[in-house]
Amino acid sequence: MQPAETPAPAPPGVPAAHPSAPARRRWCRPGRGKTGAVLAAVAAALLAVPRLVPNTPGRLGSLLETLLPWLGLAVPVLLCAGLLRRAPVAVMAALLPVLVWGIRFGGLFLTGTEDSGGLVVVQHNVSDENADPAGTAAALNRSGARIVALEELTGQALPVYARALAPRFPYHGASGTVGLWSAYPLTDVRPVDIRPHGIAEGWNRGLRATAHTPDGDLAVYVAHLPSIRLGATGLRSGPRDESAALLAAVIRDEPLERLLLLGDLNSTVDDRGLGPLRAHLDAPGSGVAFSWPASFPVARIDQVLARSVRVTGIRTLPATGSDHLPVVAYVDLGAAGAE
Repeated sequence: MQPAETPAPAPPGVPAAHPSAPARRRWCRPGRGKTGAVLAAVAAALLAVPRLVPNTPGRLGSLLETLLPWLGLAVPVLLCAGLLRRAPVAVMAALLPVLVWGIRFGGLFLTGTEDSGGLVVVQHNVSDENADPAGTAAALNRSGARIVALEELTGQALPVYARALAPRFPYHGASGTVGLWSAYPLTDVRPVDIRPHGIAEGWNRGLRATAHTPDGDLAVYVAHLPSIRLGATGLRSGPRDESAALLAAVIRDEPLERLLLLGDLNSTVDDRGLGPLRAHLDAPGSGVAFSWPASFPVARIDQVLARSVRVTGIRTLPATGSDHLPVVAYVDLGAAGAE
């Protein structure tokens, strides 16, 4: 056996190398982790100000805003990459999007949605392909709601919902493919024209009514904005954005101060396409309630927005025969503004 070689002594005046020096150099190599740090900074910036991404071409800004909470998934990727490369700079930088995500979305996930409001409402796109409208109506009857808004009502399904919901919701109005059921008397029920340019007459997806609640009159709007499409050229949301602007103009001129909008808006509240509506209406202060698609919800496109009343919480109900989940919201009719 050959004796192990002993490292030559360091020349006089030169400090001896420490055994862990190579490991330290690997952790502290100049330049390591800069790419990860830059990516973390970009993720944090997009979370904080998604409008940095323009909407042309392909309305990429709206696409980012629709899926904005999921941008947080970049954090574990950046953290793992930084740890595998032993790059402290990248690991520390990954904490920045964590902070921004927590500030922007943490309250929605951590705040409870207890029934702290005096009015319970349900918004549900029941799907025009729903094979069990009676079962869906039974689920809505069990929700505890006093007001229910439905979209994608077909001529065949509407009588089924009307019969099944009538005992709990004796007041009812419908316009085109949207409908409103209420335990409180409804007056001034009328269609709302939100038809974008180029869509033929007969397309009717808007309704307005006055609900006479024990706490006073409440304007209730039901709307189903046009669908968006994701293709090779990006997000096609022009008709939806135009319809949202038309609806916003009507809501702006609504004489009743207290107002609820329930509907499938085919958008999240962060999407700039809903900007005209958000200028007049407040979103819920708590609750996530991803509602679409029902099989694996990734976004809440079914909304309950308010003016001069407060939506104190929001959550989803179990799946029905629709590709959307029902959304239940708790509304404090005595409080103005959102949390």
